[in-house]
Amino acid sequence: MENFSLGETMDIAEALYELGVREDTLTQAEKDFLDENGYLPLGRILSDEQLEAIRNRQEEVLGEEGDKAGLEVHQEGGTDRLSDLINKGTMYHVVITHPRLLAAIAHVLKGDLKLSSLNSRAAHPGKGLQGLHADWGELETAGDFQVCNSIWLLDDFTPENGSTRVVPGSHKQTKTPHQVLPDPSAAHPDEKILLGSAGEVVVFNAHTWHGGTLNRTDKPRRAMHGYFTRRHQPQQLDQQKYIRKATWEVLSPAARVVLGVEEPNEWTR
Repeated sequence: MENFSLGETMDIAEALYELGVREDTLTQAEKDFLDENGYLPLGRILSDEQLEAIRNRQEEVLGEEGDKAGLEVHQEGGTDRLSDLINKGTMYHVVITHPRLLAAIAHVLKGDLKLSSLNSRAAHPGKGLQGLHADWGELETAGDFQVCNSIWLLDDFTPENGSTRVVPGSHKQTKTPHQVLPDPSAAHPDEKILLGSAGEVVVFNAHTWHGGTLNRTDKPRRAMHGYFTRRHQPQQLDQQKYIRKATWEVLSPAARVVLGVEEPNEWTR
């Protein structure tokens, strides 16, 4: 495939190719597992250096934004939330450029994707329990998936510190947990707690039922969420509205396509 220069039009298939996504970037066994269970551990993606840079930047942004932290998208009691992370440091751009991550998202969304939002969530000690939910409402057609999410572990995920739970296979139905379960906050007989080491990434079909568990430790449990949607759908955070000139200038043309932005006629940020 040709290399593209600035000013040329690139579609999402060409952008994914430029970023290293190939048919065999995921093994067939990985694709099958993702199809069957609705989630897929991708293993370690962040190096120690990347992990340290992200953790340090998280603390800086929390200090800078104070009680406005996360306001661009969502604030939640008992947690530290940050939003619009693509514009808050180049260390976050791995979420829209890593080939294995993008290959998994593309597999769920049939190659039709863009970033919807990049946020972070740190569950405070004694907090963090969420009811099971899906990141989309009721689907009209089973299997017509519109959203896919990824969890970037900034701390180890353990059984005690509020790790995410998922219900394997729940993406195959069209109903949401609130339509089916008497108490979405209660333990589900089929749920699985996602455990792993800091620096690892888990992709999950965001129609899969999931939720944070209670953090029973004395430290926050930190993670980022790289959330993707189909290209015709609105983004959780309007990336075109929020794009900053400094961000635009360091992103490759392919990464800009994944982000779903074009160069503004004039810069206001």
